[in-house]
Amino acid sequence: MKRPIIIVLFLMLLVACSKSEGGEAPEYTATPLSLDVPAFFQENILAPVIPITNPLTEEGVALGKKLFFDPILSADNSISCAECHAPSSAFTDTDRFSDGVNGVLGNRNAMPLFNLAWNFDERFFWDGSATSLEDQVFHPITDATEMANTWEKVIGALEANSEYTDMFLSAFGEGEIDSLKVARAIAQFERTLISGNSKFDRFLAGELELTEAELNGRDVFMDETRGDCFHCHGNPNNPLWTDNLFHNNGLDSTFVDLGLGRVTGDPADNGKFKSPSLRNLAFTPPYMHDGRFATLEEVIDHYSEGLQNSDTVDPLMKKVAQGGVQLTEQDKADLKAFLLTLSDDEFISNTAFREQ
Repeated sequence: MKRPIIIVLFLMLLVACSKSEGGEAPEYTATPLSLDVPAFFQENILAPVIPITNPLTEEGVALGKKLFFDPILSADNSISCAECHAPSSAFTDTDRFSDGVNGVLGNRNAMPLFNLAWNFDERFFWDGSATSLEDQVFHPITDATEMANTWEKVIGALEANSEYTDMFLSAFGEGEIDSLKVARAIAQFERTLISGNSKFDRFLAGELELTEAELNGRDVFMDETRGDCFHCHGNPNNPLWTDNLFHNNGLDSTFVDLGLGRVTGDPADNGKFKSPSLRNLAFTPPYMHDGRFATLEEVIDHYSEGLQNSDTVDPLMKKVAQGGVQLTEQDKADLKAFLLTLSDDEFISNTAFREQ
């Protein structure tokens, strides 16, 4: 009787040892990926925001990049994310309003996409209607004025493509495809879009000098009695060149597009839109949420003498009663020269951000 009992106990011990030593199949983990963060960013701002529910991986970023450039996400396979967010334009659209698969124009200019991992406010779109980068992905795919698709059709098309089923398996450890995985992958790719090597960045690093006009333009930007631009768009110690907050910057006295107010339902938010980064202005015209200004000169003229008063105009528009800050023509030209030093040629030519 003792011998069978000993055998049973021995087998139980083997099973226990097997479990304790990882005998069960380990949970799949894709290859971790770290962002290539410029030293100046590390020295001056907080670490990027990477959700614990969507860590960056080599496989996830590769999948997100493929999805970003693939028209398979649109209802008629005619447009991709890159149609409205082109790498050569710092991931925005040079058209004032982008047209979707049905040829219907929206009413806002496509926002550029870079340095999104430092959006600490975690509100995206001009009106803040998306509460994460993952959430932001959901809107254009099903919007009637953009890709006009359904998730059922998107998933069906991806599942019918063996390359995608393999890539989803590599990125997430399972071949099943769903909308959340699509959003997570694209968000991973978008977080890698880092712009941090402009002429002004190199000036701060001591690698080159700015011209007299560019230096005066910087002073205009920082001067509360002249440009007074830094409150919303930061200063040389803020490499993002935006506060990522929402302001009514005096574009209109009455509002057709309520902006943040449409999202919050608070009349005090009417006419407020997200401050865009001033990086890459050379590549991102037209300007403002509705693309109303075709040139930087028009933007500068607006703040100089074109401000419109309204109930919700931002207190930072201190000279709205005078129409603006009333810059001299020389200061306008110099301010433009400075703003253009914030453009990053390396970013728009980076092959890691382009379709292969």
